[in-house]
Amino acid sequence: MSRKVKSVRVPKELETLDLSGVIRECEQYLRDLESATLLKRDGNREAAEALVHTRQADLGKRVGKLVWEARVRYGKHKEEEQ
Repeated sequence: MSRKVKSVRVPKELETLDLSGVIRECEQYLRDLESATLLKRDGNREAAEALVHTRQADLGKRVGKLVWEARVRYGKHKEEEQ
């Protein structure tokens, strides 16, 4: 079921967040979850769990990096204004 977002309140620090990049990372995560499901169905439960754990950590790092980059851009922009 698809839901559209009508409005989102974003802190000033994250105005420049690359939302399409966040969505792309989530899409890749979903593909890996599908792969893990196939591995588990084929009887390779350990590989499926390893894939999910690895990908969860990777997703957190990548999204965190996008947030950090947006915060850095905000800081540079704020310095330029002063």
